[in-house]
Amino acid sequence: MKKQHRFSIWYVLMGVWAVLLLHNLIASALMVKTIPYSEFIKMVKEGQVAEIAISENDIRGWMVPTDGSSEKGDMFRTVRVDPDISQLLEENNVQYSGRIESNFLGTLMSWVIPIALFFGIWLFMMRRFQQQSGVMTVGKNKAKIYMEDDVPFRFKDAAGVDEAKQELEEVTSFLKEPERYTRVGGQIPRGILLVGPPGTGKTLLAKAVAGESGVPFFSLSGSEFVEMFVGLGAARVRDLFKEAKTKAPCIIFIDELDALGKARGVGMAGGHDEREQTLNQLLVELDGFDPNVGVILMAATNRPEILDPALLRPGRFDRQVLVDRPDKKGRADILKIYIDRVETESDIDAEKIAGMTSGMVGADLANLVNEAALLAVRRDKSRLGMAEIEEAVERVVAGLEKKNRLINPEEKEIVAYHELGHAIVAMALPGTDPVQKISIVPRGIAALGYTMQVPTEDRFLMRKTELNNRIATLLGGRAAEALVFNDISTGAHNDLSRATDTASSMVKEYGMSERLGQVYFAPKRSAQFLGPMPDTGSAYSEETARLIDEEVRRIIDEQYAVAMAILRENKGLLDKTARQLLKDEVIDGAALADLAQAVRQAAPAGEDIRSAAVEADTIAA
Repeated sequence: MKKQHRFSIWYVLMGVWAVLLLHNLIASALMVKTIPYSEFIKMVKEGQVAEIAISENDIRGWMVPTDGSSEKGDMFRTVRVDPDISQLLEENNVQYSGRIESNFLGTLMSWVIPIALFFGIWLFMMRRFQQQSGVMTVGKNKAKIYMEDDVPFRFKDAAGVDEAKQELEEVTSFLKEPERYTRVGGQIPRGILLVGPPGTGKTLLAKAVAGESGVPFFSLSGSEFVEMFVGLGAARVRDLFKEAKTKAPCIIFIDELDALGKARGVGMAGGHDEREQTLNQLLVELDGFDPNVGVILMAATNRPEILDPALLRPGRFDRQVLVDRPDKKGRADILKIYIDRVETESDIDAEKIAGMTSGMVGADLANLVNEAALLAVRRDKSRLGMAEIEEAVERVVAGLEKKNRLINPEEKEIVAYHELGHAIVAMALPGTDPVQKISIVPRGIAALGYTMQVPTEDRFLMRKTELNNRIATLLGGRAAEALVFNDISTGAHNDLSRATDTASSMVKEYGMSERLGQVYFAPKRSAQFLGPMPDTGSAYSEETARLIDEEVRRIIDEQYAVAMAILRENKGLLDKTARQLLKDEVIDGAALADLAQAVRQAAPAGEDIRSAAVEADTIAA
């Protein structure tokens, strides 16, 4: 973009002044004749000097005219050598006077240069203040403005969120053809709130809307409004909407809206005046601007439950668009976008990878492909293949492989039986996720081995039987240790934690306990997209709490008995496979298929196992 220069009258005045000054200097230099001091003394003695003016450093004078007229003759100049020549001048009737040195240019520069230097420093500091949003621009918004050609994203770049894209296509249609809506009296929503877990592509979708519409895009974070000085956030909100109206039609996007729009008066002792003033100003601006002008406010958050209700009422953020975790098809579409950006072999199967990455969002999948590319470079390969992708999945799920971590043979044997306990119980029970790999190679911070189970499809509901089977699978490692070594280790601490959480949810949240009935006992609803929140205390009696503890304990004990019964039925297979695992350190592929077939043939299926295990446990009790 070329810089535009504007005409100013000051340029003309400065040019005229410079020309006149240069002309005077040149004229003065040409008119004055410089002579030696000795010649000046000789001219005085010969009566050729009419008048002189003496200064501290030089002498300037006029010669006697040769034609006898009364006018002054030629002008001359010489350097003053004799400090006292008044007697010589008086003897020769030469008029003389003192003269103060006057260097017009030097005097001018002595004033101009300091002023110019001061002005330059002031101008430099002002520009720095503007760039850094310093004291002089505290009330100006900090939004990054992307013009029409600066937004390269389109809807095709946002995969796996087809429903959200359909909702937002109406916005792009309004920005492109607003007369279609205004003709029938329709109005576009004033505000559109994108909600969803972190990494699902909310910001990318907002930029895609701007790119598809071909309008300017104002992007900033909710935290950029709030400062320690009261009133600055509100001033920035006013400036943002004022500037947006000058560039309409356009899109304003506020990321992490919860930093600005948190419910007022909640969880604060005395409140926070600055944040509340900023929120109030945002509410006023949302009420005050005409939606038909073409300014659309979009925002994103992963904590919609803490937003102020006034922000979500109709007329402000009218529409909420869910940007949820992608399903299997969505993950495959996202993977294809990222895989196309790297050099790959022909064996890459996006559908298979999507099945291995259940629950991952777009950011996770982008990181997965990048990890696979780095792994291919580390192996000196020019293209990444399916082996690198599978290794990257394991690295993301279980952590970095640590082959240099030395484990003594006794601990290694415990780990082998522990992981096989998980695998055999999972293979024996119906409705569990298929086992893809068993490894006793240490990974991550504390994992000495792992059993990788990959779901074949996305699940949104879990039956009671499936939850029980999941608990039994988690307890299979502890059961194998007890069965083989008649002792237990600390390796099951994470399994116990997950099993207890699942059993507790069955009793307190899902109403799956016959003794407690269909009652919800969870003290606080979990955050919608960020997982469980800290427990703030129970809202039920001590007797109910005792019953909950008993039911959780009963579920855990029953599923432990199920796992133990399965492993007793497969004790020979457990010992045989453990020896193979200790030798190879990893079991997958054909060996895993053979193991699954052997487990299905050796053990009774489904409820037969559960009934027998529970009966045996009851008799033992």
